[in-house]
Amino acid sequence: MTGLESLGVASMEFGFSPEQEAIRESVAKLCSDFPATYWRDVDERREYPEAFVGALTDAGWLSVLIPEEFGGGGGTITDGALILETINRSGCASVAAHAQMYTMGTVLRHGTDDQKRRYLPEIAAGKLRMQAFGVTEPDAGSDTTRISTFARRDGDEYIVNGGKIFTSRFQHSDLLLLLVRTTRYEDVTRKSDGISVLIVDLREAGDSITVRPIQTMVNHETNQLFFDNLRVPVENLVGEEGKGFRYILSGLNAERILVSSENLGDGYWFIDRATAYASERVVFGRPIGANQGVQFPLAQAYAQLEAASLMRWKAASLFDRGEQPGFEANAAKLLASQATWAAANAAMDTFGGFGMSVEYDIERKFREARLPVVAPVNNNLVLAYIGHGTLGMPKSY
Repeated sequence: MTGLESLGVASMEFGFSPEQEAIRESVAKLCSDFPATYWRDVDERREYPEAFVGALTDAGWLSVLIPEEFGGGGGTITDGALILETINRSGCASVAAHAQMYTMGTVLRHGTDDQKRRYLPEIAAGKLRMQAFGVTEPDAGSDTTRISTFARRDGDEYIVNGGKIFTSRFQHSDLLLLLVRTTRYEDVTRKSDGISVLIVDLREAGDSITVRPIQTMVNHETNQLFFDNLRVPVENLVGEEGKGFRYILSGLNAERILVSSENLGDGYWFIDRATAYASERVVFGRPIGANQGVQFPLAQAYAQLEAASLMRWKAASLFDRGEQPGFEANAAKLLASQATWAAANAAMDTFGGFGMSVEYDIERKFREARLPVVAPVNNNLVLAYIGHGTLGMPKSY
């Protein structure tokens, strides 16, 4: 028995199947229709990349995780990770559409058969979008158990009051996956109890939701939401009432894996661009890449990206086997964000003044690379989770 087998791991493969290589080639080909000029334009105008998201939808890439019986691709989280990495490595931005992949985890694993029949075929066909995910609240922050948005049962409906912040893509979504309290914090024994998940049909919400857009340093449409007697049918409750916290956690593992993958795509994009530029740019009679001050930071960042990528694939493999890879998914997010930020800084240093110029695209991607360090979960919270949840040290929060 090998060392890996003694740990319960039969084998480890570090390549892609012919089908996955075909996925990567097809996605890259689609992305080639959206060159840097397209992304500069939507960034300058602060517009949602509607044409790009439409192309991804029409090609079926956003429904790859939906089972074939509901009209989707029947793919794995590994397939989804490969798609998002390829999008960002091609210079595009999957953040405009990625939520539709990771929200699927909560619905697929915990939704009712009726909910799956009602929504999944329409999402797979591109007739519905589930791009919005309402979790964070201004006063709770990362302490999700402290959310106060409350859903009161009223016959066959819930009446929701409260608010969310940093809810992205609301204006481009038909459905909102919403985390609420159905039992108040002070009335539960365990603080994670009394939290439920609702599917909100935004087409029926009317004026019961007020939206305040939040302008950020990147072209990432996000909002603050206010709920005023929002009525949601009880049939839109995902799973059991009061057990939504664990449903969201299982979905967040998928989110971490997918976000890590698009982040890694950005990191590889920085390395691809910077190494090509360093080999071509001649100063003092030789390519600047011959200087160790330029070469070593790029090499270091690339090594970090490769290590982070392996952790990401390990997390994806465990998830695809039906396990909940809490450590691996969070570690992948941590390592990917750190490696990509290192690659971003190395690329900016390599391009020098030209890196600040819009036409070279480094500054746009540089701004985008900072976000994953703090969102969708702050790296310090990931470290706290690993310290307590994995290493068994005293809880720090």
